[in-house]
Amino acid sequence: MEDQKANWIGCSSVLALITVIAVARATLRLSKAFYLVVGVDVALILSVFVWLVVRRHYNHRRVLLESRLAEGRELRIEYSFLRKVAGVPTKFRYKEIEEATDGFQALLGRGASASVFKGILSDGTAVAVKRIDGQERGEKEFRSEVSAIASVQHMNLVRLIGYCCVPSGPRFLIYEFIQNGSLDCWIFPKSGRRSRPGGCLSWDQRYRVALDVAKALSYLHHDCRSCVLHLDVKPENILIDENYRAVVTDFGLSKLMGKDESRVVTTIRGTRGYLAPEWLLEHGISEKSDIYSYGMVLLEMIGGQRNVCLIEKGNSRAGRKWRYFPKIVAEKLREGRLMEAVDRRLLADGGVDEREVRRLVFVALWCIQERARLRPSMARVVEMLEGRVAFDEPPDTAMIVVDLLSVDEEEQNNPNCPKVAGLTAHTVESNVASSSNSFAMSVLSPR
Repeated sequence: MEDQKANWIGCSSVLALITVIAVARATLRLSKAFYLVVGVDVALILSVFVWLVVRRHYNHRRVLLESRLAEGRELRIEYSFLRKVAGVPTKFRYKEIEEATDGFQALLGRGASASVFKGILSDGTAVAVKRIDGQERGEKEFRSEVSAIASVQHMNLVRLIGYCCVPSGPRFLIYEFIQNGSLDCWIFPKSGRRSRPGGCLSWDQRYRVALDVAKALSYLHHDCRSCVLHLDVKPENILIDENYRAVVTDFGLSKLMGKDESRVVTTIRGTRGYLAPEWLLEHGISEKSDIYSYGMVLLEMIGGQRNVCLIEKGNSRAGRKWRYFPKIVAEKLREGRLMEAVDRRLLADGGVDEREVRRLVFVALWCIQERARLRPSMARVVEMLEGRVAFDEPPDTAMIVVDLLSVDEEEQNNPNCPKVAGLTAHTVESNVASSSNSFAMSVLSPR
């Protein structure tokens, strides 16, 4: 429309100038004034033609650039859409992360090397922003977590929305926000965490959570292109969504293992109380290490208590005694009093199926077998929990952690003596020592 208007104005101007020349010829004849008018009019006519040519060329360039910009915009929109469909993480700017978290005000939790903040993105999406501090350690944990979780898609695995890298600064991982917090707040009695969501999951909910976590780990172990070892399975790393379904999170210690590999040798890292014996004994780790940790979590869900806790009797050190819950469960099973191991809060409310308790205990005891080859795969665990396969009562296991606890108890009077790995839910990391002293390798210090 604008081009047509410009052409009409140009043609009208040329016709008007020609009319002026004709009128001047009739009135001024061939005088000097006539030639002056002709010269001016010819110059104006040439200017109009040049203007029309330049304008046409400019409009052609403008249309071409607009088409390219529109094509580029469509490609960006399509690329953004495909990234979301494929689950590819988005790279955020630090300013966006800072604005989303309101200057990192809403702290959700803090770990050994990372802090988690709640945030709201510009599109209204609620997120959990994990800030990983430290240079070498932070970069290692950041790469481990991104490589492990960036390409996986499973309803029981936390979804990585994006990331942010600050030069010579912390790394940020942006996850979907799970509103009901972690599993430990829902199976252990509350103590000093009133501000955190929590309660007491019913038996049916706990059984469903156990199955959800098993399916998530089975997916990581068997259905990914590379086997993903989580290596830090514990209640604190299992989130509960609004439907009380489990979502596995925190892949900072994860490792990728090729399909042709059977074991991976690495430094001792993880949480005391959930570390598999082969990791402490420098035998290398595999997916069986996750299965051991999963079995420990199952027992904690059944009993509503930590697997290892300290019983205080009086103020003297002689009155202190370590209680190892897996051993108690095994004894109750042999004595035929298995229901006594179930969380008392669940028994008070009723609705606990003894057959399901028995099945869950059997699965847990199979998972914590100290010989890794005796533990079932996570795919097998899912089948066992769903009742699709029959399985025998698990064999007795030595439970060497009990011996380690007694060793630690004898050394309580020595304040310089480090504590045994497996006492409480604290995260540890240490280089693996020589295999000639297995007990020494289980003596760790908190990271």
